[in-house]
Parts: sequence; structure tokens; C-alpha cells
Amino acid sequence: MDLIKVAEEAFKCGKQHPDFGPGDTITVAYRIKEGNKERIQQYRGVVIRISGEGCKKRFTVRKMSDNIGVERIFPIESPFIDSITINKYGKVRRAKIYYLRALTGKKARIKERRVINK
Repeated sequence: MDLIKVAEEAFKCGKQHPDFGPGDTITVAYRIKEGNKERIQQYRGVVIRISGEGCKKRFTVRKMSDNIGVERIFPIESPFIDSITINKYGKVRRAKIYYLRALTGKKARIKERRVINK
């Protein structure tokens, strides 16, 4: 088991991302390659789950696009993630907020958690 952890640490990307959890609204700057061009696309939405551990950690972000819910899974150690910015801290009581899929309108809002920055 220790040999696996040593190998994972050797291949670790090394980027530092802010700590975020389910219910937080984040903006992921994702690098997209189209032909021979490369551009950065901003993907802003609510984190509905975080799964995995270590370098295999991934998170799912849900956003509304023309009244249609779009979810995307990002690996935390992906080399295509340029940056992650936290826009709002959400106050939720569950680790996976799948119930957000069935809600629309004002019911789909998440209360904001107050955070004291030191």
C-alpha cells in the first residue's frame, strides 16, 4: 500500500487550489483545445459533490444554461484546469446535494454561509 502512495505522490500535479465544498459556487477556468488553438473557458456553477481521495479526487459542478441543468465532472489534478475561484460559500447539510436536480426557480437557491477571512 505504501508503494502506491509513493507513486501517486511522484506523479502529483502540485497545483494548489482553494478549499471548497458542496454547495459552494465556483468558477473553473478550463483550458480547451480547438484544432491548433487553445483558449480558456469559464465554467461557473454549484458544486454538488466531491468524490475520490488524493490525486484521484474529482468534483461535479452544476450550472443552469437556458433553463437546462448542465453538469460537468472535473478531476482536481487535471492539467487543463487553469484556476478555481470561489464566488460564494453555500450552507448545506449534506455531502452530495443531488436534490438540487429536481428543484427549479427560487427553491433551487442555497443559503450563503458567512466566512471570516483572517
